[in-house]
Amino acid sequence: MGDKMEYFKEAQKCHEFMDNFTANDGKTIKYREILQEIANRTRKTLHIDLDDVQEFTQGTPFLENLLENTKRYQSHFASQADVILDPTKPNCIIPQRLVPQDTFDVLMNQPAEKAPDMPPELLRRFEVSFKPLSKARTIPMRQIGAAHIGKLVSVKGICTHVTDVKPHIIVATYTDAETGYEVYQHVTGRQFNPLDSIPKELQLSTGAKGQLTLETRGSRFMKYQELKMQELAIEVPQGATPRSLHLQLKGELTRSVKPGDSITMTGIHMTEPYTGFRAMKAGLLTNTFTEAMHVDHNKQSYADLQLSSDKDSHLEELSEREDIYGILSASIAPEIFGHEDVKKALLLCMVGGVTRHLKDGMKLRGDIHLCLMGDPGVAKSQLIKHITHISPRAVYTTGKGSSGVGLTAAVQRDPVTSEMVLEGGALVLADMGICCIDEFDKMDEGDRTAIHEVMEQQTVSIAKAGITTTLNTRTTVLAAANPAMGRYDPRRSPTENINLPAALLSRFDLMWLILDKKNAEMDRALCAHVMSVHHTGHAPERTDTVELLDAATLRSYIAKAKQCNPHIPEELTEYVAVVYSEMRADEVAQEVPHSYTTARTLLSILRLSQALARLRFADHVDQADVDEALRLMLMSKISLRDDDDRHQTKTDPIVAIYGKIREEILRKHKQTFTWEEVTTLCSGYTAEQIRQTLEDYESSGVWNLERDARGNPSIVLGQDDMQ
Repeated sequence: MGDKMEYFKEAQKCHEFMDNFTANDGKTIKYREILQEIANRTRKTLHIDLDDVQEFTQGTPFLENLLENTKRYQSHFASQADVILDPTKPNCIIPQRLVPQDTFDVLMNQPAEKAPDMPPELLRRFEVSFKPLSKARTIPMRQIGAAHIGKLVSVKGICTHVTDVKPHIIVATYTDAETGYEVYQHVTGRQFNPLDSIPKELQLSTGAKGQLTLETRGSRFMKYQELKMQELAIEVPQGATPRSLHLQLKGELTRSVKPGDSITMTGIHMTEPYTGFRAMKAGLLTNTFTEAMHVDHNKQSYADLQLSSDKDSHLEELSEREDIYGILSASIAPEIFGHEDVKKALLLCMVGGVTRHLKDGMKLRGDIHLCLMGDPGVAKSQLIKHITHISPRAVYTTGKGSSGVGLTAAVQRDPVTSEMVLEGGALVLADMGICCIDEFDKMDEGDRTAIHEVMEQQTVSIAKAGITTTLNTRTTVLAAANPAMGRYDPRRSPTENINLPAALLSRFDLMWLILDKKNAEMDRALCAHVMSVHHTGHAPERTDTVELLDAATLRSYIAKAKQCNPHIPEELTEYVAVVYSEMRADEVAQEVPHSYTTARTLLSILRLSQALARLRFADHVDQADVDEALRLMLMSKISLRDDDDRHQTKTDPIVAIYGKIREEILRKHKQTFTWEEVTTLCSGYTAEQIRQTLEDYESSGVWNLERDARGNPSIVLGQDDMQ
């Protein structure tokens, strides 16, 4: 900026900007309106939008100077805002309502000889912050260095640690007990030496020689919080460790970031000299930190996501489509071939059921836990990785690289207060989100037991280093594992292949086994799909009319679905009870049970049904939701049977499809079945096989068919056909 810069003129430009800049309507003076709210004491932050500064000072170096020396211009805007709010100045802003007086009003009205040189920070009731340019580029964390000191920088990263909010003293006020004179000390750093006697120049002018007493009520404090941000994984060079950046949050910015949030931070990069014994060792070196001015969340949580009216109406139109369930599930990882039912289960995991808080304090969780177990190379890790991309709050970890402490919480020493504090692990960071654990089978048994309490009670109980507390872990656990011998061995029982304790298996709502089956037709289709993805860089075009949704739309749809709290009507009670009792009876009849059906299974049926009702934006659960939940549970259990391949080779697909449709007819007593309902019921078979079955049994007079505009047949039954 040069040594000849006239700071007074720059301050006047700040005054002119706040006094004259008009909003988009051309009538409202934007920053005088904000200062009016500050005068009325309904606002505490003066946000200066740099886009407005760029528009107002176009053709001058004012904005460039501001970006180069941001701390100086922050004081300019604060001092000029004080002038506009000063009731003794012309064209000032006065409160439009009666505001109650506080300690600082009393200090302002006392005689000047009792309070000489009162600093303006003591009476200031607002903070100045800068909102970055809308087209400002973020700087990689590794490139921030000495050249950026004093400048406004924007950095993208992940918050890994947040301290408690503490009061930070800005102006210390002291009182002389003999004369009543007040002395003020302006504090700029994190540490300061309190005054114990009146300065010599004040002693000569006043004659006071008494001892000073710190007045807490007369001092100015500000909320203060420290934050540690780590660079994104994609920005870390090969073979290097992630860099970290220390941030200081003050005032209204505190409590705006939680550990695990992906944020874009804009602040002033500054230096801070070492103190104490560390200063002797550091020599000429100084520590660096960034004083945060503005924080943007890269992924908003489902609760904070604000939908525009156009977006909301678009989501309502989507929910009215009959095939919305298939559209949403197909939009999950479309580059991965097949796994239609698995993607539907993943969709329900992201939506979740309804958490119930009973009057006696008991809590019924609504999160749906899912475990994917299967052979290597069936895209388990890719599927759960894609979920971390879609979900606004998700933590990905691996079993071998995670200890029990790393999943729950660890005790560490706070660098600011030197106290022992709890550092949240992966499950705590994923609170109100999804925790994806890959290589689940490779975890040590002792570390795996830490998940038991998390999955059912959704808390972590800690008793370490004199700290006894309970942390919330309201998270969905999504795990991926390999069978005991690496690949699924059909000669062994499912229990020997899975090799997970029953206490853990019963906590998963769905346990899905994905086998790498040898099928020439499917292998050719898989090869064509993979070659198309490598050739074009995206999923191949679908042959049907399904329009896939992007990640942002899918995230918005799930956020709106989570706002619904569907209840289960009384008329479904008997139906669910009969189905549950039949599941228990079938398990008793099997010589080697393939799963564990407990009361948790019943709760899983209810949670899955509520998630399906949420996808329709409904306020109650229908029987079709329960049937689909039962179908998913049945498909997950069928996949656990070691003789699944043998059944498929010995059974004619046409006979098997007819058997499924007949069972559905006898159970539901419906007279019409649409093509979508039939294909969903017979999801394990191709469309050609289903179409051939319907036509063969139509020619035999079992049912009649009606075709829609696209030529897809629907089943129509008479009263005689249903017997």
